[in-house]
Amino acid sequence: MVTREIVPPESSVPLLRLWGPRGPGSKPGRVDRNHGDGDLANYHPIEGCEPPAAAYLLVDVERGEEFCNVRPEEASKVVRSRGRSQLTIDEGIALVTQLPQLLEKNKCFMLAGSRRSAIPGDRRVPAMWISERAPKLGWCWDGNPHTWLGMASAGRRVAQPD
Repeated sequence: MVTREIVPPESSVPLLRLWGPRGPGSKPGRVDRNHGDGDLANYHPIEGCEPPAAAYLLVDVERGEEFCNVRPEEASKVVRSRGRSQLTIDEGIALVTQLPQLLEKNKCFMLAGSRRSAIPGDRRVPAMWISERAPKLGWCWDGNPHTWLGMASAGRRVAQPD
């Protein structure tokens, strides 16, 4: 897993491309302008979504399309009640890097495992979607449903043995 300490999202997102017929002609991935300069550094894993200290694998990954048109705060409750964990920004970028086919038109996903916890009252939920023929890292409000955004999650994180 390449984390923001090694390669910041502002550098890794432009390397993303779409899959299939759209992929070869797709534009480089981009970070939504609404994040602002240096804004992504304020996002951190929430409790229960902290990655292991060593290299690890995400197991049983789902983009959570059943949660399209469900408010992120409600989708997160269901995901956690199933013993699953929402994906973080770093995990979402890594996932689309390795499996770009998971990012499909109208079947994109939120990355609610990362939040701006240091900013009281902040309700932004990062998400990955397709915009203008390119992967895009943006955000949505916790209380707003989006018809094209599911809730990405993993069954577990498995750390590399020592």
